[in-house]
Amino acid sequence: MEEAVAETWGGGLVVAPSGPNLANELRKVPDYRRAVETADVALTDSAVMVTVYRAATGKSVPRHSGLKFLEAILVDPALKEPGAAFWVMPTEEEGRKIAEWLRTQGFPVDEGNTYVAPFYRGYPIADEELLRRLKSAKPRVVFLNLAGGKQEVLGAWLRERLDPCPGIVCTGAAVAFLAGTQAKIPVWADRSGLGWLMRCIYEPKKFIPRYWSALPLVGMVLRYRERSPVGE
Repeated sequence: MEEAVAETWGGGLVVAPSGPNLANELRKVPDYRRAVETADVALTDSAVMVTVYRAATGKSVPRHSGLKFLEAILVDPALKEPGAAFWVMPTEEEGRKIAEWLRTQGFPVDEGNTYVAPFYRGYPIADEELLRRLKSAKPRVVFLNLAGGKQEVLGAWLRERLDPCPGIVCTGAAVAFLAGTQAKIPVWADRSGLGWLMRCIYEPKKFIPRYWSALPLVGMVLRYRERSPVGE
């Protein structure tokens, strides 16, 4: 985890692929696959992937969730310096609540370092207005708090166009969990790989279908293990 945080400060792209995204977008969306494969840090966020891989191979792979990573990097006081962080929010309402929580933690959050992303329809994903804002703000770390499958592609697009490139963190709703705008996940649940269960209990209509869509990942891991499932 310390190496992942250091990679971020060096201008790395950090992604935390979820089980549903690995089960679906990885095979079906070339832009998503390229973003994940070329990321500087790909966290083992999926508890399903780690558990099935261990059962199939006998090899233990540590699980590092996006929430765990976000908690690790947010403790760095350098992020609380003016202009150090830039926050990309999913909606106006959620962005306002997240910003309020960040301020209680000592982060300076205002119109100059926040951006509400539009709804990105399909692929490829590009956002010239966000690119312009980042070139002007020159943050050290950009947090893309968006839906999985889209944020990784946007992060890869930004990395290709920003020079020097800031660290780009794609941990989705992790900051929303910390801020309490989505299911509050206890540390023990996240560390034991049961965060998905907490989400399903909190918002069953939203999360049960989402995690049900991750079931193909079981067969993918059993069949391919270390190999890519793409191209066969």
